[in-house]
Amino acid sequence: GWRNSHSTFFMLCHLLALCAFLGVPLGNIVGPLIIWLIKREDSPFIDACGKESINFQISMSIYTIVAGLLIFAFIGFLLLPALLILNLVLTIIASLAASEGKEYTYPMTIRFIK
Repeated sequence: GWRNSHSTFFMLCHLLALCAFLGVPLGNIVGPLIIWLIKREDSPFIDACGKESINFQISMSIYTIVAGLLIFAFIGFLLLPALLILNLVLTIIASLAASEGKEYTYPMTIRFIK
């Protein structure tokens, strides 16, 4: 059924965000964006997962830039590692939820794509 044929794409919408951890510039946004653009018409759930992942990753990128700037105020030294760990953990949680066909709503997400 739909779940078996699309469940890989549900997970990839979230998991491909981890490309950034592998050194791919903007991979956290580009990975999910590619899957979303190619597969969003195939399933409303892929559409939802893609939007959720992209919105979260754009939000995290903004927070990371702000934390990077806050290094000059020293608080960035605490914020940057916390944001990276939070991003990694929440991306894995969302991927696992998606693999089970469950929607996951990331916290702290600005809704750029509705």
